[in-house]
Amino acid sequence: MKAIGKNVVVAKIEEEVKTESGLLLSAEDASAFRYQKAEVLMPGTEVAHLNEGDVVYYDTSRAFTLVVNEKTVTIIQERDVVVVL
Repeated sequence: MKAIGKNVVVAKIEEEVKTESGLLLSAEDASAFRYQKAEVLMPGTEVAHLNEGDVVYYDTSRAFTLVVNEKTVTIIQERDVVVVL
């Protein structure tokens, strides 16, 4: 598998989401947020600002999920990354 162009292959990072009042949100509630946390598995051939292993938040409304070699990955565009940690 090789990402081409401005595409980026990421793996979602499941995390506990706690509100300011201390309530833990379920995974289903947390997945409803527009932005999700992920690890960059493979930046595309034209991606300039991301490296393998970077942790990012991305816009989920423009992402899509694939199963490649029995592993679920998400494909996003470089422009859909909003924060690099």
